[in-house]
Amino acid sequence: MYNRSVRVIISLLLLLIGVFLALAGRCFYLQYFKAEHYTSICLKQQRSYYPQKPQRGVILDRRGRVLAASNRIRIIFVEPRLIKEPKTTSKKLAPIMDMGAHEICKLIMESKNPGFVKIKAGVDENQCKTAGKIHGVGIQYDWLRHYPMGRLAAHTVGFTSLDNRGLGGVEFQYNAELSGSSGHNIFLADVHRRPIRPISPSLFVTPVLAQESQVIDHQARNGCGIILTIDAAIQEFARAELIKQYEAYEAESAVAIVADPTDGAILALVSLPDFDPANAGSNDTDSFRNRALTDQFEPGSIIKPVIAAIALDDGAVTKKEKIFCENGNYVGRGFGRIGEYRRGFGDLTLREILVESSNIGMAKIGQRLGKEKLYEGLKFFGFGRKTGIDLPGEAEGLLRPISEWTGYSVTRIPFGQEISITAIQLVQAFCILANGGHLVHPYLVKAMVDNDGKIVKLKRPSPGSGRIGYIVKPEVAKWIVTDALTGVINEGTGRKAKLKNWQAFGKTGTAQLAKTDGRGYAEDAYVASFIAGAPAENPAVVVLVSIRKPNVKLGKGYTGGTAAAPVVAAILEKTLIYLVAQNKIATPKHEDLPAVHYGQAGLVWAPLPHGGAPYDLRFER
Repeated sequence: MYNRSVRVIISLLLLLIGVFLALAGRCFYLQYFKAEHYTSICLKQQRSYYPQKPQRGVILDRRGRVLAASNRIRIIFVEPRLIKEPKTTSKKLAPIMDMGAHEICKLIMESKNPGFVKIKAGVDENQCKTAGKIHGVGIQYDWLRHYPMGRLAAHTVGFTSLDNRGLGGVEFQYNAELSGSSGHNIFLADVHRRPIRPISPSLFVTPVLAQESQVIDHQARNGCGIILTIDAAIQEFARAELIKQYEAYEAESAVAIVADPTDGAILALVSLPDFDPANAGSNDTDSFRNRALTDQFEPGSIIKPVIAAIALDDGAVTKKEKIFCENGNYVGRGFGRIGEYRRGFGDLTLREILVESSNIGMAKIGQRLGKEKLYEGLKFFGFGRKTGIDLPGEAEGLLRPISEWTGYSVTRIPFGQEISITAIQLVQAFCILANGGHLVHPYLVKAMVDNDGKIVKLKRPSPGSGRIGYIVKPEVAKWIVTDALTGVINEGTGRKAKLKNWQAFGKTGTAQLAKTDGRGYAEDAYVASFIAGAPAENPAVVVLVSIRKPNVKLGKGYTGGTAAAPVVAAILEKTLIYLVAQNKIATPKHEDLPAVHYGQAGLVWAPLPHGGAPYDLRFER
């Protein structure tokens, strides 16, 4: 009996020792092998993470005027899970927020997020201090996108969504660069996850935690700033003049582009109808379309100088020879009948063909070139493919492969049929002519600067870089610009674009719109275009205006020379005077230039009489 009791006692002691050893082993395992794991869990329970939203990068015009910026705003929010009496809380908040108590109560009761419901954004500091004293109410900071120029450059700048994502224009094209990267702050939290005080992550970081990026505090990095080639003053000139004609002619849409032909920088880009980027949700979605890049149309006669340059460069035609233009009726097997817009012509030189805008003369030039050379020449000028401008939504236009061409094609394309182009492609082609035949690529972003002031991207053509290689010989391009196209302004269809102080060059274009429901052209549906540049001897600017579907029933006319040319002239004159003020181009000799006012861009300037101080520039807000 005694021995049996001893064995029981020994067994119990051994069991007890085993239990203690097991507990000791478990404690050792937890303390030395799982310490960091449980420390991590513990610290996560004690910490509260609050996100830092980066400031979206600013968008500026070429002279530093703000086109888009983000301002910090205060947001008052409620944490519904902490509110026991929503009606009581709502009654306390209502007079502070200047809102109805029932409206606040509804927001709290219907919130699907138990941790957050926004009550009001854009509140002032006093409202925040008062509201913050109410249990369950918190203050949060966010960024609100601001567009101080409004509609002025809407299609170029674009707009953002409620969560600050770019949805159009430069905002969309460079969304990643503008957005920056988010961060977060770490706070010591109470049992209800409410922040008590900020803590340094280094206080808790262990080798394991250091590998977990989600618990490492890091600062938000603001987005890059973008400087555009757009000049807000020139943009205002273009928009103001275009919108007057757009409304006067009751047009469906209209486009204006102003470019520097020496490097392809876009100084202004207007597309109508436009929209207010600050209230994009209230606009018709059709107004978001940047028609300068997306709308494709048959150019009509405005493409004739390009074809003439290709033919002259190839030797298919000379400057002095005369081409018989069939007195207005050209008929042949394989290409049908070709007529003229106004009247017939006999023998015309190449210059006269462009001045009089003869379809038959251009058709014969196309036949001389042949489809292969005509096709290759147009491709070199950039038709049938995107220009690559740094904006979304650009169309390619339509230049069908040679295998699909007929005798009609080689005679119709030279006067602007059987080819579809975009406005920006046309501007690129004329910039090539104005730049002595050298290749030009249109672009909009001049520079990009990061949060530390470092230049991330810079578009600054080096001296002479725009003069390497050519699409057509420099002497050909110069003759087209300074002789043939100045003749269009002085003697031909572009008389309404004649300038007092500078010699301009340009070309009209009037094209019928194709039917959308069958073959042929729609009645009374035209695109009236005019493109011009100045000064002809050393072009500093090229301007295109294209007006789609002007109302023919108004009896005001619908051709490029009537509807578009006067707008181009007004934009050209104001832009050139403005460039004189900046010493970009020389002042015309013995001429007193008129004053030019532009309010939205922030400046008003007026030249003084000839012989006095050059210009009086002043800010006016």
